[in-house]
Amino acid sequence: MTKIALITGATAGIGEACAHTFAREGYNLILTGRRMDRLETLAQQLNKQYNIEVAVSSFDVRSREQVIQSLEGLPAQWKKVDVLINNAGLSQGLDPIQKGSYDDWDTMIDTNIKGLLYVSRVVSNWMITNGYGHIINLGSIAGKEVYANGNVYCATKHAVDALNKGMRIDLNSHGIKVTAVHPGAVETEFSEVRFKGDKERAKKVYEGFEPLAAQDIAETIWFVASRPAHVNINELTVMPTAQATATNIFRKNT
Repeated sequence: MTKIALITGATAGIGEACAHTFAREGYNLILTGRRMDRLETLAQQLNKQYNIEVAVSSFDVRSREQVIQSLEGLPAQWKKVDVLINNAGLSQGLDPIQKGSYDDWDTMIDTNIKGLLYVSRVVSNWMITNGYGHIINLGSIAGKEVYANGNVYCATKHAVDALNKGMRIDLNSHGIKVTAVHPGAVETEFSEVRFKGDKERAKKVYEGFEPLAAQDIAETIWFVASRPAHVNINELTVMPTAQATATNIFRKNT
């Protein structure tokens, strides 16, 4: 029977790369995100290229009501989810704590922590009923370290790290795998979103070295998901070769 992967934040970056990777491997997909036009375009592309089935559902993970209504509204056959990739997440601003934006804080906490919880609450119960499943949480090097002006973003990713460990314990008796993948610098829309659309400032983040690409992380996630049933990879931290810590990056000609 064809397996199913549910990917949040599938409209760009790592989520979109995961959609291509899992489609390539023959999975049917449930793709979620806030931009329905992108979801529909991606679904058509994947269906044509890989001959797989794709269901799309547009909602904001910050809204508990939208998450529950959208996911529980899926037909029964789509609730046989084998892999949940909790990819939806973002950073807003890069300010010291005393100058931080309340709105930025709320957006990061509601998306990175509460959104992950809302989706996981629904899908983990499907997996318990089905008797199988694998939840893969997208963390960050910011969940392993703290850096200047990263305060609240780092706090949310530390929370993801803790939740990943908690899920692993709570779902262990149900035979459900749980993994966290913690990327370092990946060149996606991440910095552009953090800097509110300032493309020049975002571009400078990746100058002088070769960052990870979204596909690098997607391939790592596929590796994790494709291990034998008796093997669970609890967590992986993945960095560009040029990056030693969150803030220690060797840049050429700088």
